[in-house]
Amino acid sequence: MAPNFIEKKHLSVKGLIGKSKNVFDKVKEPFKGNQGNKKEISITDCLTSALAIFKLKYSSLLQFEEEKKKEQVAENLKNLFGLESTPCDTYMRERLDQVNPREIRPAFTSIFSALQRGKELEKFVFLEGKYLLLNDGTGFFSSKQVHCNNCCEKHHKDGSITYYHQMLAAVIAHPEFKEVIPICPEPIMKEDGATKNDCERNAAIRLLNDFRREHPHLPVIVVEDALSANGPHLNLLKELNMSFITVVKPKGNAYLFDWVNGFNWKEGRKKWDESQGEYSFIDKNGNTHKFQFINNAPLNETHENFKVNFLEYCETNSEGKILYHNTWITDLTITENNCYQIAQGGRVRWHIENETFNTLKNQGYNFEHNYGHGYKHLSTVFAMLMMLAFLIDQSEQLCCGLFQAALKKVDCKKSRLWRYIRQFFDGYIIPSWEVLYKAIINEGIRKVPILDTS
Repeated sequence: MAPNFIEKKHLSVKGLIGKSKNVFDKVKEPFKGNQGNKKEISITDCLTSALAIFKLKYSSLLQFEEEKKKEQVAENLKNLFGLESTPCDTYMRERLDQVNPREIRPAFTSIFSALQRGKELEKFVFLEGKYLLLNDGTGFFSSKQVHCNNCCEKHHKDGSITYYHQMLAAVIAHPEFKEVIPICPEPIMKEDGATKNDCERNAAIRLLNDFRREHPHLPVIVVEDALSANGPHLNLLKELNMSFITVVKPKGNAYLFDWVNGFNWKEGRKKWDESQGEYSFIDKNGNTHKFQFINNAPLNETHENFKVNFLEYCETNSEGKILYHNTWITDLTITENNCYQIAQGGRVRWHIENETFNTLKNQGYNFEHNYGHGYKHLSTVFAMLMMLAFLIDQSEQLCCGLFQAALKKVDCKKSRLWRYIRQFFDGYIIPSWEVLYKAIINEGIRKVPILDTS
């Protein structure tokens, strides 16, 4: 028997999907579809149907189109997603192509607020009461033939053009957790009538301003790559009251490295001067962790008055082989007591690659599959709804005991869990998500009965 789990109603999968549907209800109906005598299907049902595709990890709209014809699947879509009507794939594409992606944004903030109210976000506090906010760009569509009005374009020497879509994704993360909390991604695309491509730097300005507008008092440390180690961007973070841990490299910040290398580390710092220092320790595996830091260093020659704190970290094994090496700048004052933690905060940036992009691309979400491109917003809307499904999954993994137990049942292999969910969803009438998860938890060994063929 499954344990008697007590779930927080507003953080259950039913509650999380319900919050998304409340936002979909407010999306402007884009146009009246031409379905002849058929009943008009609301934009809420179109958006929820697409969310169901990504939540259930259907590999294509065509697969969903075929499966939803089954009586049990139609009943389950009603029971688990509240869908009275589901559009055909063509109708869904036509409707969602007209939806402004920004109208989906409140679904992310609604779920984020639920995690805050449920005290789940508190687990992610990292340093000085602040949270780590990671961001990075990724592509989700590329083609030399298919394109829309909002595609960015790459012109090649042979005269051909590659059309593409990208997004700037952002997550709250912590070194001790595999789970991440995605916030609404920022599309990187040309606006209507624009002649120049959008870029990641402009997208970052929009994303950070929107985040601060939606979460005016949330203390965060923005963790970014070396492209962000420039005066205009760091000044923006300062204006938005955001701290930072940013990778720096000698090639991009030569002035800073020349300034740092002017210190004689061998002489050590004066006892009363805590603006610079060295620190090292050996862990239980025999690896040596060495740190060098300087506070109040000039960012670069152009922004000499913009002071940053510089940290270098190197991990070597007992044979002296370098296992990891990196350098960062931060506005956090670096000391011997916190240099290791700051380095861990810098290293967690890979959660945006491993726990986010790799999960979306390799663990059943089919992130790079083209579910439909359309002429305007369809590709971006699908990508955002997939990210919303990922947020719901991550929220369940973080705070839903039933989901956690079901995941444990399948040896913590998500692709296997998605397969089990679909098997039950496509084969049985399921009254609720609770029943579905308990069915997986209680799943035993099935045996094919021996038939008497005599």
